[in-house]
Formats: sequence, C-alpha cells, structure tokens
Amino acid sequence: MLSIESVLESAADQSCIRLEPLVNTHLSGKTTTTGGSCDVFTDGSTKVTANGVHDIEDRILRITGYYGYNPGYSSHRREDGSESHAETPGSETSEESRSYQTCTHTALKVLGGLLLVLCVSSSWVGTTQVVKLTFQSFSCPFFISWFSSNWNILFFPIYYSGLVVTKREKQTPIQKFRECSKLFGEDGMTLKLFVKRTAPFSILWTLTNYLYLMALKKLTATDVSALYCCHKAFVFLLSWIVLKDRFMGVRIVAAIMAITGIVMMAYADGFHGDSFVGVALAVGSASTSALYKVLFKMFLGSANLGEVAHFLSTMGFFNLIFISCVPLILYFTKVEHLGSLSSLPWGYLCGLAGLWLVFNILVHVGVVLTYPILISIGTLLSVPGNAAVDVLKHEVIFSVVRLAATCIICLGFLLLLLPEEWDSVTLRFLATIADKKTEEHGEELTDSSVHTRSRSRANGTVSIPLA
Repeated sequence: MLSIESVLESAADQSCIRLEPLVNTHLSGKTTTTGGSCDVFTDGSTKVTANGVHDIEDRILRITGYYGYNPGYSSHRREDGSESHAETPGSETSEESRSYQTCTHTALKVLGGLLLVLCVSSSWVGTTQVVKLTFQSFSCPFFISWFSSNWNILFFPIYYSGLVVTKREKQTPIQKFRECSKLFGEDGMTLKLFVKRTAPFSILWTLTNYLYLMALKKLTATDVSALYCCHKAFVFLLSWIVLKDRFMGVRIVAAIMAITGIVMMAYADGFHGDSFVGVALAVGSASTSALYKVLFKMFLGSANLGEVAHFLSTMGFFNLIFISCVPLILYFTKVEHLGSLSSLPWGYLCGLAGLWLVFNILVHVGVVLTYPILISIGTLLSVPGNAAVDVLKHEVIFSVVRLAATCIICLGFLLLLLPEEWDSVTLRFLATIADKKTEEHGEELTDSSVHTRSRSRANGTVSIPLA
C-alpha cells in the first residue's frame, strides 16, 4: 500500500511515474489524460487551473487510479454548486414576480367585481322603475314581456363582437354559432332539438317576466324585488330534492326565513285584496325563475359563455316565432288593449328592453369574469336601491311589518350565499386567531421574564427558577 508521503513524492515527478486510471471508469463523454496539467474534453476544449497544475486532491486520485475517477471532478462539483447558488436569487425573484402578478390579478378581479355589482344593481333597479313608469300610460304586461324577450336575439351578436374586439376572433359568425350549438348535442342544433330544448325554457322565461310585471302592478318595486330574492331559497330546495345536492342546515334556515318573510309580507295588509295577489304573483315569478335555473343545470350542465349566448339568442328566436301568437290572442280578446302602433310608448318600451338585456348580459358575463357571489349581492342590493327611489320619488311609506319582512328575506338571501365548507373554514379561522393570541401571550411572557432578569442582574441579584 502506498503511503501519503510516497504519493506526494510521485506527484512531484509525473514524468517518471505514469499510473493510468482504470479503464472505462471515467464519466462518459470525456477523455482523461494523465501526464499534463490540463483536462482535454471531447469537444476539443481545455481547462487549466489558475497555477498551471491540478488541485492536490485531483492529482492524488489520478495517481492512485481511484475507481471511477475523472480529473477535475471535485472542481466541477464546486463550480456546479456555485452555479446553483447563483441561480437561487433569480428563482426567488421569479417566484416574487409570480406572486405579485397573482395578487394583482386577484385585486383587479375583485375591483371589477365590485364595479359589476353596482352595474347589476343599477340595471335591475332601472328596469323595475321603468316598468312602473310604463304602466302609467301602457298597461299590457304580457306584450312588454314578449317585446323585451325578443331582444335576447342580440345576445350572441354582442358576444361575437366582444370576441372580435378582445381576442381578434378569426372564425366567422356562422362557424362560431355552429361551434356553440354543440350545447344541444354532438350533431348540433336540429329542428327537433330546437323545439324540445328551447320550448320549456322559453315558456319559463316568459312566465317569470310576466308574473314579475303583474306583481309590479299590485305592489311597490321594493316589495316585489324583495320577494323575488326568495328565488335563491327555492333554487336550494329544488336542487336538494331534484339534483341531490348536499344538505346544509344553514340553508334550510335561510329557506324558512324566506318563507317567513313571504307570509309577513302577505299579512301586512291582511290576506285579501291586491296586496295578497301581488305577493302570490311575485312568489310565482321567483318559483319559475328557480325552476328555470335548476332545469338548465340538469339538462344543459355548466355551459360556457358562448354556449349561454347561443342559448339565449335561440330562446329569443323561439319567442319571436312561436309566442308571438299570444299577444295577438290577448289583443283580439281585449284582455290587453294595445291601440295603434304610433300610440305605443316606444321610448319606455325600448329603454325597458335595453335595460333588461344589459342586466342579463352583466349577470352571465360577470359569473365568468368575476365571482358569482358578487352577482348575487348585486341582485340583493336592488332592494335598498328600489326602496330609496320609492321613498324619494314616489313618497312611499313602509309599514313596520313590511320592513321586517324585507329584512328577514334579505338576511335569508345572505345566508344562502355562504359556501358549502363555511363551517370548517370558520373553525380553522378561529383556531388560527387563537394560536396567534397564544403566541403573542408567550412572547409577552418571555419579554417580561428577560426584562426581570436583566433588572435583577443590575441590582446584583440572580433569580433562580423553581423546579
């Protein structure tokens, strides 16, 4: 066995001793030379150390023929370590930039959602108030509902125009329309599917609007908008029964509160007269709206924005083609007196239909771009918005029972907005707060003990802790 001294002596005179390393033990892709002061690689490049000779560790390993040894391995390993060290600040910077971008995106999404909340609330308040103004000179609720529903035809053209502006859409409108028609099936939209899928939803849509307008003839805008918020509770009950959604006790409580508010609203003026009929019509509108949403989720699933735009435009066509006979029947039977075309309040009608279309666009687009809960809050805020308009403009005086019923319905609506895992999230949040308080209390005790010890040492005494 060679001693360390003999190894060093042999390293001092490499021209006399040439011990080759084991054959095929070096790393692949490199060729090892044993007699020079440089490493020759297969690409023809050389690597020389700063003082012209190899590190002492490399020389010892080469002379002793260490198994698997490759000259410069240790230096390569050190250089690789330094390179990985050099990449660490860059990776930290990239992670910081990614987190900054995520925070910025979330902040913009929340701010856009808050702006959208105001737009949704304003459009729904405007729609309700314009209906009240229209009824002063034109009292034909079904014709108004039919005329406003026809404007849904514009939904898909507006959607495609938005794609052209934002994403430079290369598909033609016909190609995009056919692509979105896959919502009806793999074969697209046929006449049979058009009638089968569109007819029930179009009828429910028309009933919802018609009953809502009829309720506005009997009640104030505040009462109708508050009663319409009960549709959230009906959606939960139907989803629980039909779709077998998860049972949540807090939502059952919210549904009970909604029903309580309905009963109180009907009792406000006694169970008779226009008030009771108006409450029944508003509750009927909320029920058909809930049934529409549950059936949409059951048969059509979670459609994207393009498919929803296609579906609403299709319902507009169905309304124009098949439901146009109903206003004519009501006109000839003198249930609704339209008068001449020139006498119709086209300004109010077009303003109402435009606001209704804007509301539907904001609701469906907002669900995709922001958080769905913000859209629901925007609908809820229409209740105080209508109340402010009723008090300031129409000088409506609300009774205590109506105010209590409205507050109970709104509170139940807010409870329905709680997520499914709200209880576990709340418990984790409270546990985190308790842990923070415990840590802060422990730090305060530590700081006080350190302060006491330092003061004792300054006075020449030492505090001995008790076992």
